[in-house]
Amino acid sequence: MAQMTAADIRGIYAILATPAIKDGSLLETPDTVDYDETRRSVSALLTQGVDAILTNGTFGEAGSLTDQELFGFVQCVIDTVGGAVPVFAGATTLNTRETIRRGRELIRLGATGLFLGRPMWCAMDDDMIVGFYQDLADSMPGVPFIVYDNPEAFKGKLSTAVYARLAEIPNVVAVKYAGFTTQYLSDLEACRGRITIMLVEGFWYYGHRWAGDLAPAVWSGSANCGVAPLTALKEALESGDDELALAVTTEIRHANKPLFPGGSFEAFATYNVPLEKARFAAAGQTDPGPARPPYDRIPEQYLEGAREAGRRWALLQTKYTNAHTTEGR
Repeated sequence: MAQMTAADIRGIYAILATPAIKDGSLLETPDTVDYDETRRSVSALLTQGVDAILTNGTFGEAGSLTDQELFGFVQCVIDTVGGAVPVFAGATTLNTRETIRRGRELIRLGATGLFLGRPMWCAMDDDMIVGFYQDLADSMPGVPFIVYDNPEAFKGKLSTAVYARLAEIPNVVAVKYAGFTTQYLSDLEACRGRITIMLVEGFWYYGHRWAGDLAPAVWSGSANCGVAPLTALKEALESGDDELALAVTTEIRHANKPLFPGGSFEAFATYNVPLEKARFAAAGQTDPGPARPPYDRIPEQYLEGAREAGRRWALLQTKYTNAHTTEGR
């Protein structure tokens, strides 16, 4: 397998939900994955033009799937993609040995690379974090990693010093980056072009303004609601149309706003799985099914905000699909 590098990380990286069958919340159900919906959802993303797929992050329910479900789901994704785009499969667990075991199996199934958070039972200091990823790299040489930097999920943000050290590990080619502060520029500089930092869609325009070609890719859960707004943003950035890029970004941020209860990222992180699944279902592009336990309990008023976010994105999907169709005539 020819290893991808930071230079290969470009475009729209869609992060999948893991669809659940309708009784998927029942504790006795041995395999809750809806494989038919998985194939349909992945096919729709490919048709709409995503550049890569990531599986089994937080709302991809890596923490609440059995091995049977994780491996079956990823195999279904890989088979459906059929080599059309890279697939980075989530292998995050609570320890190094289990992550290596899962990672090796996912690569054996045909994943392009791995999407990797870090153990989160206890907070990890810088040496622990770098040692963790170095151990994974030593155990899986030639396998590209996308690191998951989420301060809420992993009890702290990666420091700029950690970024500088991760840049020395050839396996680490990209980072799924949460938030957007002035530290972004420091982290970007520390990566020295060896790691592509991927911002979420609501910050991609601003990252592109700050960093230009050093911000060539975006990660997006919103792709599950429709890819057309993301394609419009990507094309505006690539063509240098700042006015359009800012307009699309403003619309995207408006659509996503109700997803965060009371404007709180901490509250969103607490209910990430059911919020995102409610948003995706309301947008109508995919049917993600219920959230798996224990993350299946949430205040109803929070769900309504997520549904509103999905409806808002659906309007953008229609707008930019129609705009693209009109331009193509």
